[in-house]
Amino acid sequence: MANALADAAAAQSMRYFRTPLEIISKDDQSPVTLADRAAESAMREILAAQSPQDGIYGEEHGRERLDAERVWVLDPIDGTRSFITGSPLWGTLIGVLEAGRVRLGLVDMPVLGERWWGLSDDRGHLALRNGRRVHASTCARIEEARIVTTSPDIFGAADWQAFDTLSKRCAMRRFGGDCYGYAQLAGGTIDLVVETGLQPYDYLGPAGLIEAAGGVITDWEGRPLGLESDGRVIAAATPELHRAALALLQA
Repeated sequence: MANALADAAAAQSMRYFRTPLEIISKDDQSPVTLADRAAESAMREILAAQSPQDGIYGEEHGRERLDAERVWVLDPIDGTRSFITGSPLWGTLIGVLEAGRVRLGLVDMPVLGERWWGLSDDRGHLALRNGRRVHASTCARIEEARIVTTSPDIFGAADWQAFDTLSKRCAMRRFGGDCYGYAQLAGGTIDLVVETGLQPYDYLGPAGLIEAAGGVITDWEGRPLGLESDGRVIAAATPELHRAALALLQA
C-alpha cells in the first residue's frame, strides 16, 4: 500500500511543481503550499478506505489514532523550499511504525524518478532503489566520510558549533538535498547525515530506509528514533562511523 500512497502523492504534487503557488507560513515559519495539502489528503483517502484502523501522523492534516498497532507517518513534500524554488530535490516520505518500531521507510523522489524502499522484519532487512538492492557504504573513519546537511540555517548556535567541528574533520561536506541526503546514504554515496529541528514525519521514513540499508540512525544521544524524539538526528553508514561522529557531537 505504501507504493499506492506514494503514487497518489506524486500525482498531486507534480501537478503543482514549477507552477505559481500560494505560499503560506505555518506557526514554525516553514512554508506550506496547496501541493503539500493535496498530496497528504490523497494519501489519507487511501488509508481511510483500505486501513481505517491504522493511525496517521501527518505533517499537514494532523494526527489520528496514534495508539493503533500500525501508524503511518506521512510527509507529503519534504523540502517544501526546494519545491517552491523549482529544485528537484524534494520528496515524499512514508514511515510505518508497528508497536512503536519503524518497519518500513519510503523516500520517493518524483522529479528524479527514484523510489527508495527500506523494509525490516523478523526475516531481515531489504533496501531497494527502483527495485534494485542498495547498501550503505563501509566507511568507518571520520576523515574519510562524506557528510551532508540540508542547511546551516537549521542549527542553533551550540548545535552548529558541534556540526561544524564534526564536518570539518570529514573528507567532504555538502549542503542541500533535504531528504535526498538520506537516500544517498542508503545508496552508499554519502556516509553521514546530521540535522536538527526535525519532526517525526521528517526522519521516520528515512530511518526505515537507512536501517534496512545497513546504516545506523539515532538522535544525538544515540537513542532510537520515535515519535517523541527531540528532532536532532544523526545517520551514519556504519556503527563505527556513528560512534565516532556521535562522540564529536557530544564533546
